[in-house]
Amino acid sequence: MGAQVHGTQDFNKAKRAEIKFSDAAMQTVNTIISRYPQGKQKSALLPVLHVAQAEFGGWLSPEVMDYVAEILKIKPIEVFEVASFYTMYNLKPVGKCVLEICQTSSCWLCGAEDIVKYIEKKLNIKVGETTKDGMFTLKTAECLGSCGTAPMMQCGASYHENLTYEKVDAILDNYKSEGKLRSYTDLDYKNTL
Repeated sequence: MGAQVHGTQDFNKAKRAEIKFSDAAMQTVNTIISRYPQGKQKSALLPVLHVAQAEFGGWLSPEVMDYVAEILKIKPIEVFEVASFYTMYNLKPVGKCVLEICQTSSCWLCGAEDIVKYIEKKLNIKVGETTKDGMFTLKTAECLGSCGTAPMMQCGASYHENLTYEKVDAILDNYKSEGKLRSYTDLDYKNTL
């Protein structure tokens, strides 16, 4: 897979040779693939990309996408097309905690824009940026499906709803003290109202 597939991202063959799932992650990937009929392993692409993103630092490098393509026996461009389409996949390095603030109608009407501005000021970053310590990346997202409890924020698998400045402070402090990568595959997710 060359740079032409990934725009400006270069592909490093030596780095690609080092990419390998841990035994636990590979077991999870094999379980996911086994859910689909023989020859239809491409159907496992979305959940396998989540595992890959969690396993390899919170983002999908060209080398990781190539590895996923090899496992699923599909073309690398097919992986890139999917990973670049969905906002839940990161194609560049991000912080350990990607904060996604819903910006659609219900959340916007209930103050999501103010929450975004508050987080920007608190973390000294703008939407799309990562804190200097590599802990947080701030993103906005289209409807995250929590209209009745707006405004809301997602971090990995966890939803944080009915946000106030005080709740945001507590959430950020909690994630900072944990200091760990949060992903869509987290089993310790929490929804806070």
